[in-house]
Amino acid sequence: MRSLRARWSAVADRVESGTPADRDRSVDALRALAILGVVLGHWLVTAMTSSEGSLATTSPLTRMPWLAPVSWVFQTLAVFFFVGGLVAARGHASARERGVPYGAWVGRRLARLFRPVAAVLALWTVAAAGMLLGGAAWDTVQALVRLVLSPLWFLLVFAVLTAATPPAVRLHPVWPAAVVAAVDVWRFGLGGPEWVGWVNVAAGWLVPYTLGAAWARGRLDRRGPALALLAGGAAGTAVLVVWGGYPASMVGVPGAAVSNLNPPTSAAVAFGLAQCGLALLLRQPLARAMARPRVWAAVALLNLSAMTVFLWHQTAMMVVTALGLTSPVDLPGLHTAPDSALWIPARLLWLPVFAAVLAVCLAAFHAYERGGRGGPGRNDSATASARSVGGIRPVGTARRQGASRV
Repeated sequence: MRSLRARWSAVADRVESGTPADRDRSVDALRALAILGVVLGHWLVTAMTSSEGSLATTSPLTRMPWLAPVSWVFQTLAVFFFVGGLVAARGHASARERGVPYGAWVGRRLARLFRPVAAVLALWTVAAAGMLLGGAAWDTVQALVRLVLSPLWFLLVFAVLTAATPPAVRLHPVWPAAVVAAVDVWRFGLGGPEWVGWVNVAAGWLVPYTLGAAWARGRLDRRGPALALLAGGAAGTAVLVVWGGYPASMVGVPGAAVSNLNPPTSAAVAFGLAQCGLALLLRQPLARAMARPRVWAAVALLNLSAMTVFLWHQTAMMVVTALGLTSPVDLPGLHTAPDSALWIPARLLWLPVFAAVLAVCLAAFHAYERGGRGGPGRNDSATASARSVGGIRPVGTARRQGASRV
């Protein structure tokens, strides 16, 4: 134990010495919290039940709706888009100042997003074919593949918004928020077609993204706007849930008539505004925490592996669940139906196991996120620093007033 502690201290010291003094570490901390929220949220609200050797997905929110507040804590996508808008706006401005063409800038960013996807798709194509050839039930394979592919919608939306950064930085958040509200009125109030709701997939997440761009321009540096976002967003969410008929859960619930997330609704947008306000208010406490080298090293290294963690966390859960089928009985919290409060502590006991398998996936597939020396990401600060812990410079390294080279 002492040896491990000493090794981690050495790693933390190298990360600390390799971090620029003017870096805004609170931004990295917010991004790390957003990723951890998504991962833990999926592990807690996604259950896979066993029936005669096959698996089916369900959610504890279906039978225990009083758990809806859990989704308020772990549905952190708005924070990720908020930070993404900040970093993209600063990165694009920095690229223009250095004379980097738009195509080169966006190409590097999108390559960083999609390089790790190829490994996930390749492995699961082989795994799905192998399971079917081995006699696995089609419903089981379909449920597993759906869980793997479901997070990819996030990457597609984030990629589109990243590519649209130049016009997005000039867009006021009120306009995409108005689009979401209009679409909701059409769907829920005027009986419009359900497909029109998918307009909100772009418009809904454009709201925190453009807020991040406003943050990059210094519009949100004071405490007043943060408090207004938190109070206004929380009040709007409460009104929409209590009197507007929107679900209390901020994630999709199987069997529910309406989902706040798929596609985003006005309630999800209002909740995201509150989250962005809270994120701004947490910057100073997070900055103080990030001054501790060991804490900062963990956050910095998580940021370097963010996409790998995001893409493989569902696989880690499914591997543990599938291996558990070898047990002669259904394992509580893993295969049992989430229909009582006893399921919750049982599930919590499995989280360290999921994390251990995710660590194995991270060790095996993190290289796809880093890219090769001759690859398209070789000049990206995060990719280059991933080759050496001592020279780490995660995405968003501060230059001028926190501007990032991305």
